[in-house]
Amino acid sequence: MLYKRIIYRVNPSNASQCAQFLNDHFIPIQIKNGAKLIGQWQDESNKEIMAVWEYPNMDEYIKIEKRVYKEKQKIEELKKHYLDCKEDFLSSTGTYESPKHTVSVSGFITNDNNEVLLVKTFWRSDTWELPGGGVDEGETLDKALCREIFEETGVHVRLHGVTGVYSNGSVVSIVFRGEYSGGNLTTSNETKEVAFVKINEFNFADYIKRPKFKPRVLDALKGDYVPYEAFKVRPYELLARFEGN
Repeated sequence: MLYKRIIYRVNPSNASQCAQFLNDHFIPIQIKNGAKLIGQWQDESNKEIMAVWEYPNMDEYIKIEKRVYKEKQKIEELKKHYLDCKEDFLSSTGTYESPKHTVSVSGFITNDNNEVLLVKTFWRSDTWELPGGGVDEGETLDKALCREIFEETGVHVRLHGVTGVYSNGSVVSIVFRGEYSGGNLTTSNETKEVAFVKINEFNFADYIKRPKFKPRVLDALKGDYVPYEAFKVRPYELLARFEGN
């Protein structure tokens, strides 16, 4: 792994505004383009804010940085909040955390015309894909997917069950089947195109270009889905259950 440390030197009276801008704008840009935030800290004097980022390797870091710096307006706005900044790279001396997985969800969503909701994102513009995203801490899978789909497409959905679970070792992806229930199609700061598309097992590859996405769409096209249940404990409460078919 490759680690990058950024130290922002700030005017103490502007420290909170700088931290807020980083949280609201700069950090989300980095994360959506593939960087992983280890943490961000502010010293007691309010003169420095330090962030540490993780990347798989130098090649991936360069690719991520190129994508990040397409957001030139936000980068220029950030510079107004600090006096100067220092960047350097760190090497880990060992592994000290328990293994962790990232959980993502996506939805095979159809409308009354049996068309499937697809999106094209800014950072994967070579392919269409099912809408979805990461699950926030404490969030159930179904709520996360409904939130992500609405944020990306402006559409409200009703979910029915799970069509497949996929893992690449560090990311577990769960695909749900569901249907359109309201809203108007609209793009977002993540999606450059959104559309309901008539796809089937013969033409889906014209839209779904990346190999890891193809089995998810093919499995969902079969129309089979299994039950899903969300609950909380202490005390136990059933939050949602989809029976499958």
